[in-house]
Amino acid sequence: MSKCDRSGEVKLGDGYTATATASNASMALDQTELVGKRVSCGGERATVWYFGPVPPTTGLWLGVEWDNPERGKHDGSHEGVQYFTCRHPTGGSFVRLAKVSFGVDYLTAVRQVYEINSQEVLSEEISISKKQLEWGSIKERGIDNLPTVLLSRCEVNGPGADGKIRTTTPNVEWLDLSGTLLSCWEDVATICLQLHRLEGLQLSYNRLSLPPDPSALCQAFSALKVLVLNSCELTWKQVLECASMWPQLEDLCLEENDITELQRPEGLLQSLKSLNLSSNPLVQDSVLSISALPRLEQLNLSKTGLSVIRFKDAAPGFQTAMFSALTTLNLDYNNISEWFVVDELAKLPSLVKFSCRSNRLVSRDGNQKTANQILIAKLGQLVVLNGSEIHAEDRRGAELDYIKMFGEEWLKAGGQNQLSSQFICQHPRYQALIKKYGAPEEGELKKPEPFALKNQLLKITFVFPNDANRQPIEKKLPASMVVQKVKGLLYRLLKVPAADLRLTYTSSKMVGTEFEIDSDLKTLQFYSIEDGDQVLVRWS
Repeated sequence: MSKCDRSGEVKLGDGYTATATASNASMALDQTELVGKRVSCGGERATVWYFGPVPPTTGLWLGVEWDNPERGKHDGSHEGVQYFTCRHPTGGSFVRLAKVSFGVDYLTAVRQVYEINSQEVLSEEISISKKQLEWGSIKERGIDNLPTVLLSRCEVNGPGADGKIRTTTPNVEWLDLSGTLLSCWEDVATICLQLHRLEGLQLSYNRLSLPPDPSALCQAFSALKVLVLNSCELTWKQVLECASMWPQLEDLCLEENDITELQRPEGLLQSLKSLNLSSNPLVQDSVLSISALPRLEQLNLSKTGLSVIRFKDAAPGFQTAMFSALTTLNLDYNNISEWFVVDELAKLPSLVKFSCRSNRLVSRDGNQKTANQILIAKLGQLVVLNGSEIHAEDRRGAELDYIKMFGEEWLKAGGQNQLSSQFICQHPRYQALIKKYGAPEEGELKKPEPFALKNQLLKITFVFPNDANRQPIEKKLPASMVVQKVKGLLYRLLKVPAADLRLTYTSSKMVGTEFEIDSDLKTLQFYSIEDGDQVLVRWS
């Protein structure tokens, strides 16, 4: 939108225009009016941090920092002169004014999107934080009746004329302004203040400067319940600085930001029910800082690098006072490898839905099903694990197997007599399960796998799709061999670092299907690799 027109003018938004010709030097605009503005150029978004000459070239330049640092060429300097600074050493560029678009106001964007093909666009529905809103009973489908406005990746730069939004799109409840050219929260507030029904707002992929007094803008977001701010380069401190603007917020999504250390939200976000911090490099000791949010029911900490969590206010087998309302927790794709972390999570009083896919929790036999049974047995209140409902028979089977699995250790630790404190710490629910089902008989205790099974040799053929000249290699390997050692063997054969190797396998039982081998700590047996299977070896 809003590229240079035939007269050579570039629309700057908010009433600004600039002539993109040699007469730029005489423009009324100065650097203070352009610095901080958002621009679009070649499909990429950037922020203006400099406007002026760059000797020895002639004419005026915009110094911009790209949202995508790979698009840039330098750090804001030229021939030893620092004109502006960038977060990334190659995130900056100098571009001519005629090459960029400064966008259009909100209502212009609405008309451009919704009047091009009104029949098609006005039939859309929006999904924000898994909530959907359709036209429902609304019969007259015009812009003034729109319940949702989708302007993602449109070049919206501001609200436009005073008060016009209120009369043009008065019924908007859900608004998507992701990836626009908005540059400050004040402009967002001016738009939202005129949408008195607004409940859901998407602002992902924007770069918004913080207002000097966020609480002064709270009226604009007084009805807001859902807010999505993914990939906005926000820190947790900045989120808390803004939080007073959202007094009724229930659902906050902050995926892929710059959030590291969490601080306690004193008096803020008190109505929050759902918080998504996925894909942020969290300092794990700081997670407990948000544990006092009184209404928090859903917490997503996937892909945050977590390996440990402890609730020191409660002994093993007892409930913590932290996260008192938390019913749903997502810890997918983290570094959890110790079972005591699961015992700590068992202290959460309300936890019923838990997901921990792609962690490093491994059972003795290396079987994922066994690991899931241990999870079910340790988390007695759990109703859903990894997205699947736990039925009564599943729980009974998991708990009985758990009793048998660790029965020998229980007997050695004292059994029905004085049980050792070490066993109680490692298996806080074991005694409760004994009361529920009775003590295990010595004859029914689960024995370790037979030596012969553990050391069963599999004939495996390694093939190399990346290297057509390399002949397949056939090896006999024990089923209990972990993938990490397999990669070590391949390193010695190929001289390719183990970290660069990616393994998959195919089976004659399922021709045409290739299975991922995605964990170095699992065994060949865990992946159900059988005698005669092929392992495909690729590297970068």
